[in-house]
Amino acid sequence: RAAVHGAAIALVSEFGADQVTLPTVAQRAGVNPSTLYRRWGTLAALLADVAQHRGDAGAPPLAGDLRTDLENQAVWTLAELSRPGGIAFFRAEVAPDVDERHDGLRECLRRVSERFRPVLDAARERGDAPPPPTLEQVLDRIVAPLYFRVVFSIPGTDEAYVRELVAGFIGEPSG
Repeated sequence: RAAVHGAAIALVSEFGADQVTLPTVAQRAGVNPSTLYRRWGTLAALLADVAQHRGDAGAPPLAGDLRTDLENQAVWTLAELSRPGGIAFFRAEVAPDVDERHDGLRECLRRVSERFRPVLDAARERGDAPPPPTLEQVLDRIVAPLYFRVVFSIPGTDEAYVRELVAGFIGEPSG
């Protein structure tokens, strides 16, 4: 699985998802294509599996300040989506016809929520005033705009935009 996932990530990053096939992934991974067809069936199912298992390796640690922590997680989220192939893995994961046994939308939302939940929990534990926003508010006002802007390739979706978005959300002037 690791070899196949690595090959898929590399190929999608190099050529784009629309130029990758299961046989090319199999060749790069050094396995028989029939193995991939048996296990995943389609390239979309393989890409969805990669997205689900990539995890949050490399996500920034908590800094201990709500604004900084929200910015750091949002900047990291943007970087993950914006890297070569990032949006292809997201699209594959949330596609409705990938695998009827897997609810990609729910899994993606769970994973993103788990990225931001510790930020809010830590702020509550510190007793930050005013009380931190809810997870739903963070998803609606920070995460959703990032995904929207990346999916539609809106210019200016960069780290500065993320910092402005967070600053506007929590009501502080940006640096």
